[in-house]
Amino acid sequence: MNNTLPLSGFLNPAIIRKAVNIEPESCWECYNCVKHCPQGAVQIRGYMDFTPLGGAVEVYRDEKTNRVYWTIRYRNGTIKYFVFPIRTTPWGSIKPPHEAPEPPKDMLKTPYLSFEHEKLGGNKLGVELPKTKVPEVVKVEVRG
Repeated sequence: MNNTLPLSGFLNPAIIRKAVNIEPESCWECYNCVKHCPQGAVQIRGYMDFTPLGGAVEVYRDEKTNRVYWTIRYRNGTIKYFVFPIRTTPWGSIKPPHEAPEPPKDMLKTPYLSFEHEKLGGNKLGVELPKTKVPEVVKVEVRG
């Protein structure tokens, strides 16, 4: 394993003065270290599908406005900026999976996930769904 970094380029810590991962084979590219750094002190290479080789990704997290700012630098000098809201959900507001109603068996024959059709607002993909009624949730009390 070669831990030496190139003398030039976006990911050289001597040039960018930011932290980089010198062992990319140990990185899962989940971007958690980047998203959680409040100072924007981590710069990483982007996924190949949106940042070609030689590009870099910088992230700034703004807790006051609940937004994440992504800066994509391409090797030809093009810079693109993206802003996304930080999704915050109150603790305990999401129901656990065992409280969800059982989906109808006919839904197994469709390309949708459980109750995805209703959440998307109807038949947007042009797929004809079977006419089934969603069963109500029945709570069973077990005493042991």
